[in-house]
Amino acid sequence: MTELKGIDPGPVTDWIEANIDGAAAPFTFEFITGGHSNLTFAVTAADGRRLVLRRPPLGAVLATAHDMAREHRIISAVGRTDVPVPRALGLCEDEAVNGAPFYIMEFVDGVVLHDGEITAEAVPDHDVRRRLSGSVVDVLADLHLADHEAIGLGDLARTEAYLDRQLKRWRGQWEKSKTRELPDMEEAYELLVEAKPEQRYTGVVHGDYRLGNMLIDPIGGTVAAVLDWELCTLGDVLADVGYILNNWVQPGEPSLRGATANPTMIGGFTTREELVEAYSARTGFEVSNVNYYRAFQNWRLAAIVEGVMARYLQGVMADDSVDTDEYKVQIENLAEESLRLLRTLG
Repeated sequence: MTELKGIDPGPVTDWIEANIDGAAAPFTFEFITGGHSNLTFAVTAADGRRLVLRRPPLGAVLATAHDMAREHRIISAVGRTDVPVPRALGLCEDEAVNGAPFYIMEFVDGVVLHDGEITAEAVPDHDVRRRLSGSVVDVLADLHLADHEAIGLGDLARTEAYLDRQLKRWRGQWEKSKTRELPDMEEAYELLVEAKPEQRYTGVVHGDYRLGNMLIDPIGGTVAAVLDWELCTLGDVLADVGYILNNWVQPGEPSLRGATANPTMIGGFTTREELVEAYSARTGFEVSNVNYYRAFQNWRLAAIVEGVMARYLQGVMADDSVDTDEYKVQIENLAEESLRLLRTLG
């Protein structure tokens, strides 16, 4: 049997049997591709029941970005809202079991729309794509309108000065992870600090809200589950709006991530403007300064992707087939686009 990096089958099997109700060995473990930070594995029990195991990367990590207890807590809390998330089933903080903390959640059926090719096959009907567009907005609005105190996340993070905290955090991440100097990143940072708006709307911020981090019901055109909560925090919810807009690439627009990388590029989805209007109508939030948040998110994503690239170069990810040159180009494009958007601000 080929060794599966990130899973010690014996101790993990024992822990799951002892801690997850109804889970019976033997288990099979399979790495789920698509993620570039925390590692995700499908776990199939003897009776065919499927679970999901999440754990940090294999090497040195940023404590807050790979905190399994924190991520487990978040999906448990968000599960009390109308936002669809997998049900959290158990948390193991004993590193002796698998070399790092991990948690188990339920397996949710659905399709992840990683790119245009998958989307064209899974959701060929334009009417379904438009319904899905509405579901994406509704789920984001439900998250942003949720009472973070009432669901148990009141002390997850500071709520104020979100942009200040994020700019400081990702500036530090960039400095720790960067593999080269990139002047556009430096200039964008200075402009982001200079043009920073006042925080008007505070709530739960997902931090990586896009179709590629959702399980989709391709028949009904709805979001079945929102995944990857590792970057979730409290703060300025408009940051999520800027992020989804950057990923809501229109047909004919250049993509920062490749010719078919963005699911919406193939058409049939609502326009970026319609998405903003629907979000504003659902929440009552005023979002006229959204280009700042788009610029911020491009800059932030460049810092994140640089960290991902650095981890691949260090060999601490379970997948060693990634072309890091593509990441390098993406990072440079993101920094350039951040500057372009900042220069549109009045």
